[in-house]
Amino acid sequence: MVIESIPKAVGFIYGLLAFVTLIWLWYSGRFTRRRAMPFLVISAALGFLVFAPVYPYQLQMVVLRDTAALGSPLPMALGALLVFVVLAFVVGRVICGQVCPVGAVQELMYHVPIAKRGRADSRAPVAVRAVVFAVFLVIALGFSANLLGLIGLPAFFYLAVGSVSFFLFLGIVLLSAVVYRPFCRFICPYGALLAPPASRALYRLRRTEACIDCRKCERACPTGAADPAAGLGECYLCGRCTEVCPVDGALVYGRKI
Repeated sequence: MVIESIPKAVGFIYGLLAFVTLIWLWYSGRFTRRRAMPFLVISAALGFLVFAPVYPYQLQMVVLRDTAALGSPLPMALGALLVFVVLAFVVGRVICGQVCPVGAVQELMYHVPIAKRGRADSRAPVAVRAVVFAVFLVIALGFSANLLGLIGLPAFFYLAVGSVSFFLFLGIVLLSAVVYRPFCRFICPYGALLAPPASRALYRLRRTEACIDCRKCERACPTGAADPAAGLGECYLCGRCTEVCPVDGALVYGRKI
């Protein structure tokens, strides 16, 4: 379904504008899951229309040094990806939350009203993703193989229904209706790079002295990141924790004082 006549720059310009807007919403205390919904819908739509800004696949192309697929010089593409890694240290994983089409599609699927499965635990997914990241590098650098292509990420957004890989990624997307963001949490190589700096982000969701230790945020969090002891950078800024917090000002996005 990707329309080649639409420049991929459209997706990246949107990504930048969405990133800035979402940061403002969080910083000003105006972020809600309802306000995040348009970003999820637009991000997912751009994935199908222009296949951008699909950050994990951009990283795949950078590692493979495929400048034709990147549509830009290699240093420029690498620089852009590294900028967001640095920004994750400042503001957290806003890109993963509502901007990346891959994350947006999974987030939307998780809204399907069926029983959810899987433990809200950050440690096991992080360990699995670290192993997958190592495999990603080995097959890309050692064998010039495209792991994300093999599991169908581009085939899914291009609606290449004649490809077996399309159905592989479709399975991952369908799984995300019951398991929160399986691609992001277990596979995504770009997420593997963003998580370490995000775990020490200067601006992030923090509990204040107003917190009454009701632990509603921990029960609502689908990744376990609401547990102060987690510290693994697995907060996708989905807003579920702030939505259920019963005390105004007990859970805020900001810098530690």
